[in-house]
Amino acid sequence: MSDTHEHSVAFVRTTDIEQQPAPSSAAGPVKWMRDNLFATWPNALLTVAAAYVIFLLLTSTLPWILGGLWTTSSLSECREILQGKSAACFSVLTERWNQLLFGFKYPSEFYWRPTVALVLMFFALAPVLFFDLPRKLLIFTALFPFIAYWLIWGGTVWTPIFALLGFIAGYIFYARFVAQNFALGFFGGVFAAAVVWYLGGLIVPTIAPDMPLLGSVPSRDLGGFMLNLMLGLTCVSLSIPLGIALALGRQSSMPLIKWICVVFIEFIRGVPLITLLFVASVMLAYFFPPEATVDLFLRVVIMITFFSAAYIAEVIRGGLAALPKGQYEAANSLGLDYAQSMRLIILPQALKISIPGIVNIAVGLFKDTTLVSVISMFDLVGMIRGPILASTDWNGVYWELLGFAAVLFFVVCYGISQYSQWLERRLATDHR
Repeated sequence: MSDTHEHSVAFVRTTDIEQQPAPSSAAGPVKWMRDNLFATWPNALLTVAAAYVIFLLLTSTLPWILGGLWTTSSLSECREILQGKSAACFSVLTERWNQLLFGFKYPSEFYWRPTVALVLMFFALAPVLFFDLPRKLLIFTALFPFIAYWLIWGGTVWTPIFALLGFIAGYIFYARFVAQNFALGFFGGVFAAAVVWYLGGLIVPTIAPDMPLLGSVPSRDLGGFMLNLMLGLTCVSLSIPLGIALALGRQSSMPLIKWICVVFIEFIRGVPLITLLFVASVMLAYFFPPEATVDLFLRVVIMITFFSAAYIAEVIRGGLAALPKGQYEAANSLGLDYAQSMRLIILPQALKISIPGIVNIAVGLFKDTTLVSVISMFDLVGMIRGPILASTDWNGVYWELLGFAAVLFFVVCYGISQYSQWLERRLATDHR
């Protein structure tokens, strides 16, 4: 009896069972493939079809890429070595890399200058893109455009100095009057900066011989992917604050400011960019004083900046309209003036909402910089279509050159896209 009762008592473990790994079908690559690739029969068929297409593409392109030549001096030499085989002639990249990156006129002994400017650009952008860094680094960010200008173009150091003084004068005027009206402070600051720049244009030629010089490089000698980066970075940097000013001006209570902004935005958005580039190349010089020799690069920057600013203004206006009216009332209840409420409450929220639209315009603008090739500016695409393919040595090399251009633009645009997604997650723009 006691033996039977003793064996009928349930056994209770005194230690935990060791944790077992999940079944292969419930975790790891198998589960991911089942959930994402083979969840249903239609998904499975699409996965198989896509895998077959990828296989066909790889089997046709990988041998062409892996069998490419890098050391020949011309396309005819590539064809002699290949003897009818299908393979890439990457030798054009090793032979003309300097023209693809810097243009065919930029002096080779000065290649170090735009390279240094490119490296400094990352240090200048870091405190703007990653706001956890010390704010003191923004001082270098503010000085970078003038340092980069002097490095790339060279010449007298007084030119970037007067350009910096113009921005300082504009900021002082803006800070003085922005509390009364944002549009008055902004456009008054622009006028003050323009006055300083005009005076600098009169003074610099008289004192330039007394200052140390870097070798001067005219804008017509700029080219290659360097020109695309310069246009993209400069125009995006200038169009964002101008777009903010236009968006706020369109909502201004002053009828004159409002209608100026409305007419500007609607006119620019109704004209193709290529038309504006032709205007910059042919007609824009007539709007400046007769004795002024306005550089083509500057004219192109003005037109591309106006074009992108008009679109950014509409994106930001959408962000302002998306904010509830209570945000404006809350700013007024705190006793903030117009500039303080916009800077501290309204614009930060509107810009967070507008991030995807602004990034979309920035990516499109960077790709549209290739349109400058139609006005005889030899950017990356202009170098491929012009001097390289026009030469007898490389006439007929298309896939290698255009593929190289596609890779460069993809790297930059993909980096911008990934940063915007990180920024959206960081700022929680999904209104959770």
